[in-house]
Amino acid sequence: MMNYLLLAVGGYVALCFWVVWRERQMIFYPSRSLTATPAAVGLGYRDLELVASDGVRLHGWFVPARGGEGAVTVLFLHGNAGNISHRLEKLVLLHELGVNVLLLDYRGYGRSEGEPSEVGTYRDGEAALAWLFTGQGEGRVRSESAVADVVLYGESLGTGVAVELAVRHRLRGLILEAPFTSIADVGQQLFPYLPVRWLARTRYENLAKIGRVGAPLLILHSREDEIFRLAHAERLFAAAAEPKRLVVLAGGHNDAFMVSADVYRAAVREFLGR
Repeated sequence: MMNYLLLAVGGYVALCFWVVWRERQMIFYPSRSLTATPAAVGLGYRDLELVASDGVRLHGWFVPARGGEGAVTVLFLHGNAGNISHRLEKLVLLHELGVNVLLLDYRGYGRSEGEPSEVGTYRDGEAALAWLFTGQGEGRVRSESAVADVVLYGESLGTGVAVELAVRHRLRGLILEAPFTSIADVGQQLFPYLPVRWLARTRYENLAKIGRVGAPLLILHSREDEIFRLAHAERLFAAAAEPKRLVVLAGGHNDAFMVSADVYRAAVREFLGR
């Protein structure tokens, strides 16, 4: 009997170590290959090479608004899989709303150097904002002495980066699509019998931070999201300060913006137009 107990305990401990060892691979799914560029959907763009504070070289695209008349720049922070070349459909929707768009690939994604990590993605987002704030960007972005004409748009994992940046900077707005409360909460749902909240090193503590965001907030989340339950968005919405809006979509985690295209487009247009 004791041998079986020791075997069970040993197996449990081994599983905990496996989860810790595989944590980064379970969170980040980068793709190095760019499948297309904005030119494939008829959009002009500028290739960007940015440098993060730790020297990692990053790649992104700056897509100006029609005629260069966009007053607002959307910094788009994508989810955990693929790279910026897999977000062209969303880029088209944003471009149609008359804004400049900066799409950033985190370290380890696409043509960006390095390996992804939570702290690394924060540095990457800061590098993109620095490019805009220092006047290198082509959008009309004011200095940080006033509210900058930048809207952060976080998608899935990117909501963790967007919330952190929104806490640090005074910005025009924050859009969270398919957000989560924290990585630890998500992991605990996936592994309910393991102490994931104690084991997780990658945190992205959105719920703990959202109340310190001073920018207007728009949350987009599908009731049918198969990855992050709607409850994640509802808890974030409840903890956030006004002004805020939660728009419930239909569709899956990755295609709700297309399944609910009309609702999605109307909500984002209204938010950007404020």
